[in-house]
Formats: sequence, structure tokens, C-alpha cells
Amino acid sequence: MDKNLILDKIKNKIIVSSQAQKNEPLYNEIAMNALIETIVVLGKTDCLRLAGARDVKNTKEKFGDSVVVIGITKPDIIPVNYKELVYITPNIEDANALIEAGADIIAFDATKRERKTSVLELINFIHSKNKLAMADIAEFDEAKEAYKLGVDIISTTLSGYTKNTENTPDTPDFELLQKCAKELNCPIILEGKTKDYKDVKTAFELGAHSVVIGSMVTRPHKIIEEFKKGLL
Repeated sequence: MDKNLILDKIKNKIIVSSQAQKNEPLYNEIAMNALIETIVVLGKTDCLRLAGARDVKNTKEKFGDSVVVIGITKPDIIPVNYKELVYITPNIEDANALIEAGADIIAFDATKRERKTSVLELINFIHSKNKLAMADIAEFDEAKEAYKLGVDIISTTLSGYTKNTENTPDTPDFELLQKCAKELNCPIILEGKTKDYKDVKTAFELGAHSVVIGSMVTRPHKIIEEFKKGLL
């Protein structure tokens, strides 16, 4: 699919992140396929963020170019020290697996944490395969650096999930979104801690190209946790 067409297709859209860890029942391939089909067919969603080549491949084989897929890789089990690690699509091998599976956009960790594969190496590789590169960042200086290096899309995915940002509120980072949207001339996606339609509305008012929602849709145990906050 043409890169500009992909960017146009996700503009002003909700992107649903449908993921499960290997120790969760929904990780089962049949279960995940059913969840993705529910999101696409009943939820009328044509933009997904998926973890792992398996789910990317299954989705593209079933829905083709009618669904834009942002692909990432993550560890089977997220380590307890994840705030110190680059763990979202950390290397070229992972990026290539997603590309071969059919992902339209490759998202990767572009934070300033210690890494073996540089942000520039990842961007150049993704572009060499004629795919869009999306930088998951936590702070504005990371977004600015990724933009200078030529990334196509920037997402606030990792705000609150690094050591430097761990004390931020448990709400979407609208301040980061707004600063990126004002100062960087590329699509900016809000991702992280989006809980309701009011958050989505605010994001678009502040200049978001798209908004990613995930746990509040595709992770039942997280939804239950939210409701339990109302228990006496």
C-alpha cells in the first residue's frame, strides 16, 4: 500500500492495539484471531497495532489492505525492569520479521535508553523495505531526535513507562502530544492511558493524527481493575 495512502487512512481514526502476553489466555492464536475479527468486523475498525509476526500475518492474510497494521515485537513476558529496557521492536531482525509478515508500519522504541541497535539504523532499514517507521517515545527530546533522523510517525506510547517519566499522572500525556504536534511536522499519535471518548476528543483537539486505544478494549482483566476502583 502507498505510504501516503496509509497515512491518510489512519488520519482522524482510532487505532486499536490488540495484544496479549504469552502467559494470558487471549494469547492463544484462535482467541486472538477471534478478538481481532471482532474489532475489525463488529467494531468497524480498519487500523490495528499488533504484537508479533503471527498476529500480523494472520490479520493481513484475512483482511489484506482493508486494514492498516502497525506491527511491533515485545518479549513474551514483560520483564519487571521494563522501565530500563528497550523492548519494543529493539532490533533489525524483529523489524524484518514484522515486514515479512506484512505490517504496513513498523513501530519501535525510540527512547534514549541504552540500546544495541540505533534509532537511525532501524529507520534506515524500515525505509529500505519501503515501509513506514513509527517512533514510540516518552519525552519531547526523543521525539525531536527521531524526527530529525527521518521517522515518518511519532507516538507518545512510552510516556510514563521509562525511569525518567515514571512519576507522570495515570492519564494520557496531552502536554507531550501538544508540544510534538506544534513543533514537529509529521503525524503525531496519542497512545497510552486513554480511557474514554473524552480523552479521544481532547487528543484530536490538540492535534493528534490518530489515537491508539488498547487495554480498555482488548484486555478484560484491566477493564475489571478499573471497575473495581469503585468498590467500597
